[in-house]
Amino acid sequence: MLKFFKMSKSLEEVNESVSTQNKTSVFRKILAFFGPAYLISVGYMDPGNWATDIAGGSQFGYALLWVLLMSNIMALLLQSLSARLGIVTQRDLAQASRETYSSFINYILYFLAEIAIAACDLAEVLGMAIGLNLLFDISLIQGVLITVLDTFILLF
Repeated sequence: MLKFFKMSKSLEEVNESVSTQNKTSVFRKILAFFGPAYLISVGYMDPGNWATDIAGGSQFGYALLWVLLMSNIMALLLQSLSARLGIVTQRDLAQASRETYSSFINYILYFLAEIAIAACDLAEVLGMAIGLNLLFDISLIQGVLITVLDTFILLF
């Protein structure tokens, strides 16, 4: 397995366009677009995922390619399941959970969802605080407070 990574080509050597002109059938022409379309759909929903993948790839090369594959498969699975839930039941996940679980379980799920939301937004808050620090020489604590104030002003 380690031998594969040593013999593999670099990104510059494998980066090229996919030819769709010489495909024999319509199905083969459409199939050539599935991979890029899938990656763009996941990247559109979660651009932070791509930024993390690019940063990890620049440091570790192809050694973490399985992480990228698994995260994209999980994102695709969750997106398709949420779309199916919405299309079939005309409800979102919160409404379906409220009808299915007891109120105690719903409070636990709500608490876990709030932790997940805070963890996902922490990178954006810190990123803006670091940006303010770099641009205006504002301390990180003040940058975080400005970011929080800005967020609440936009919500109101």
